[in-house]
Amino acid sequence: MASCPPRGRYAGHLMHVDPSTPVIVGVGQVTNRPGTEGDQGLTFRPEPVDLMVEAIERALEDCDGGSPGGPAPVGRRLLERLQSVRVVAPVTWEYVNPAELVATRMGREVPELMVTTPGGNSPQALVNATALAIARGDLEVALITGGDAGFTQTAAQRHPDRPVLPWTVQLVDTPEPLIFGTDLAPSTAAEEARGLDAPLHVYPLFEHAWRDQTGRTPNEHVEHLGTLWAGASQVAAGNPYAWLPAARSPEELVTVGDDNRMVAPPYRKLLCADNQVDQAAALLMCSAAEAEAAGVPRERWVFPLAGADAADHWFLSHRENFHSSPAIRLSGQAALTLLGITIDEVAHFDLYSCFPSAVEIASAELGMDPTTPFTVTGGMTFAGGPGFNYSSHGIATMVHTLRQDPGSIGLVTGVGFYLTRHSLGLYGTEPGPVRGGGVATADLPENIVMSDSGGFLYADPQRAVAALPQCAPDGDAEGEITVETYSIACGRDGTPERAVVAGRTPEGRRTWANVTDADQLNLLMTEEGCGRLGTLRPDGELDLS
Repeated sequence: MASCPPRGRYAGHLMHVDPSTPVIVGVGQVTNRPGTEGDQGLTFRPEPVDLMVEAIERALEDCDGGSPGGPAPVGRRLLERLQSVRVVAPVTWEYVNPAELVATRMGREVPELMVTTPGGNSPQALVNATALAIARGDLEVALITGGDAGFTQTAAQRHPDRPVLPWTVQLVDTPEPLIFGTDLAPSTAAEEARGLDAPLHVYPLFEHAWRDQTGRTPNEHVEHLGTLWAGASQVAAGNPYAWLPAARSPEELVTVGDDNRMVAPPYRKLLCADNQVDQAAALLMCSAAEAEAAGVPRERWVFPLAGADAADHWFLSHRENFHSSPAIRLSGQAALTLLGITIDEVAHFDLYSCFPSAVEIASAELGMDPTTPFTVTGGMTFAGGPGFNYSSHGIATMVHTLRQDPGSIGLVTGVGFYLTRHSLGLYGTEPGPVRGGGVATADLPENIVMSDSGGFLYADPQRAVAALPQCAPDGDAEGEITVETYSIACGRDGTPERAVVAGRTPEGRRTWANVTDADQLNLLMTEEGCGRLGTLRPDGELDLS
């Protein structure tokens, strides 16, 4: 591949690469679409760990640009040096230790076997943690992988014969893996009691609040969503790994019909992540010294330049509002500041796209031009949303994108739970500042912890986020409240069944309410709900004015 002049202020560092600089040298993706099993039936479709192993094989081949099924000598040399297998926990099957299964299938005894806790932030957070470990000299070669088989699992459940999938069951005495991340409940008991028990019931809260913040009418906002998601579908149409690789029109995406039912206004099915996919991805990371020793061609190297991880106030009841994310804002500011660039110098993006509100809020908090394409894959509706592992595909596709645009910078985000956990990474084909390179931290927001090791820059904004204002909840509120935002759950026929309302008391405290009356639900379906007054009854029902 011909080299291009480096772009951006960080490009002056390319003359020296610290041997401990972390680098991604191989990526692999697998999309196993319906019908690949032929006449053999669902039980012959690969299980999640099979998909992971296939993705790893492709990542090994990718190290030297070899063709699929080739010998992959460069990747095999790195495999001999493998020290850690790090697996994003599957959703569709509960293995005791999927990292051990992966290592065994690859024929390796690996010292460290790691599995994440739940969360769509996990892939990017794993890259940040792995890059730090490599930069500090604690690790030389690591594999990150993840995969899910949601299509196969759902198809088996819906099949009239209910076939039993012969997926691997590990023995109970299988050694437990090292756990990455923390496993906390995403909601309070009071939130769950009102129906905030799944992303589909929560993200409309953000969407309505964001719409209200922009001043759009409900109809104007639906048109906006169609245009936003149509752009993603056009990207997916050019992605060979996309689950739905076809461009859609804005009208098609917002028109309610048999194949695009209303699920939770304003979300139609084609505005939501598709987790009924069979996909896997793998990333092979190592130090620059190991990459050079193994003979990875320099044009295959992509550097994790800077990263950040933070969580917003954990429970929805405590968020200051539902139209912003301080954790995304501070993570982006910190990572960009450490690298010495602005958001305008980032050429390629892949924002976590479980629902439009996640993209809209992240884009605004990062200061992006709203016309900038937000995905390199096509997003989680069209490229596919395999459990917690989507961002592995975002990173793998970003690696290919940057190789084709040398000198440019890419940004990837991951989100866990309800816009709760956030992970962010900046990537490039040239290394960032080397250790002791004089990175200025004076412009960092207060209370942000920074690490600078081996050319990888890392920021931890958690203390800064925790110091920001919180809303005080009132679980015993009655009487007049003001609707802050709301979420409506619809049946399969599109009929509204229940609404969850976030309200503010006259004292400014947050309370939760339900609307189940048909006339009141139709009012929320057809008229503006944000800012409307209502009376909260002792039983938790809200009578709208």
